[in-house]
Amino acid sequence: MSWQHRGKVAVAGIGFSAIERRTSRPLGAFALEAAEAAVQDCGLRLADIDGLATYPSAPFLGARNRDGEDIISVEFFLSHRRMGEISWYAQAGEGLVCASVRDATNALIAGACRYAMVWRAMYVPPGTYGAQKQRDVMGDAEFSAPYGCVSPLQWHALAYRRYLETYGARRESMAALVLSARANANRNDHAIFRDRPLTEAEYQAARMISDPLCLLDCDVPVTACVAMVMTTTERARDLRQKPALVAAVGHQTARRQPIVHYTLHDHIESGKPFADRLWSDAGLGPRDMSAAELYDGFAPSTWYWLEAGGFCGRGEAHAFTQDGRITLTGTLPVNTFGGSLSQGRLHGMGHLAEAVLQVTDRAGERQIPDASAVVVMDGSPMLRGSGAVFVRDDQ
Repeated sequence: MSWQHRGKVAVAGIGFSAIERRTSRPLGAFALEAAEAAVQDCGLRLADIDGLATYPSAPFLGARNRDGEDIISVEFFLSHRRMGEISWYAQAGEGLVCASVRDATNALIAGACRYAMVWRAMYVPPGTYGAQKQRDVMGDAEFSAPYGCVSPLQWHALAYRRYLETYGARRESMAALVLSARANANRNDHAIFRDRPLTEAEYQAARMISDPLCLLDCDVPVTACVAMVMTTTERARDLRQKPALVAAVGHQTARRQPIVHYTLHDHIESGKPFADRLWSDAGLGPRDMSAAELYDGFAPSTWYWLEAGGFCGRGEAHAFTQDGRITLTGTLPVNTFGGSLSQGRLHGMGHLAEAVLQVTDRAGERQIPDASAVVVMDGSPMLRGSGAVFVRDDQ
C-alpha cells in the first residue's frame, strides 16, 4: 500500500548559484543567489518563504563552522533582512539533504508553513581536502588510524576492494559510470566540468588516491549552493512552473552495531531495507523509474545503490553499468546531470534538483523523453542516507 500522503506535496522551484572551485566570495553570497533564483523560478519572493530546512554540516574536516563562510545554517536565513516571517524551520544532523526534504514535506502536510525552502551550500577549503594528519587518536580510531585508515577515502577503498575481489569485477569497469557522468555534465550549465570532456584513457591513467580509488572516482569539491521551494501540490499548481510531486521520501534507519569503518556487507544490508520502504511508499518499483539519481561521493556507492535498490542483483552492478545501459539513451539513465563526480560535491542537492527537472521536462539537452518518475538515493547506503521519489503531475 502506498503512502497516504503520496503526491500531496510538490517542488515548485529550483535555484542554482554559480559553481566555482576557488572563490573570493563568501559562501553566504552563493546561498542568497540560489535562494533568489529558486523563488523567482516559481514566481515568488523571498518574503513569501515561511519555512526553512537544510542539512548544514560543514563539508570538510577541521571546519570552524562560521555561518555564512563555511556553513549556511537556518540561522543565516532566519536573520536575513530580506526574509519574511518564518513560522517553521528544521536542521538535519543525519541523512544528508534528502532528510531536509522529508522535514519540509511533513511540515507542509501538517500546515506548519506554506512555502518551505530547502537548500545545501558547500565550500572548498584551502589546503588538504578530506584527510588530516593526526597525532593522537582515541576510541575505535586506535584500531585503524595507526595503519593509515584515517578518513572516508580509506573506508570506501576497503569496501570497494572487497567488492572487486568478491564478485570478480575489474576496477577498469568503473570507467563506464564515470565517463557517462562526465558526458552528462558536459550538457549541464550548472556543472563544474561542463566544458571538460573525459576519455577512457584519461580515466585509466588517473592517479591513485587510495587503492583502488583513483582521483576520478572521487567527487569534485566545489563552492556552490542549490535551493528548492516546496509547497502543497494544490498551491504549486498556481505557480509558474509545473510541479514535481513527492511520491515518497524517507531515511535509512537500519539497526546496526557500532563500526570501526565501512564494510561492503554493511553498504548493501543498510541500503536495501530503506530502498524497499521507499518503493512501498511510492507504490512504484525500480522498473518504473525513468532515471535514477544515485549518490556518488565515491563512484562505488552508485554500484551499491543499484544493487540495494533492486535495479540489479547482488554483485551485478559492475556488469549492469556496461554497454550504455546507464547513459541518457540507455534503459536506466543514471546521474543524468553529471553527479557529484562531475557536477560537483553538493551532498545530494544536485541529485534532487535533477530529479525535479526531469519530471517537469526542464532538463534541456539531458531530458529523458516522457520522464514520469525519478528516484534519488542520497549518501552511501552505509551512512544514514535518505531518498525520495518524484513523479510527474498528470493533472
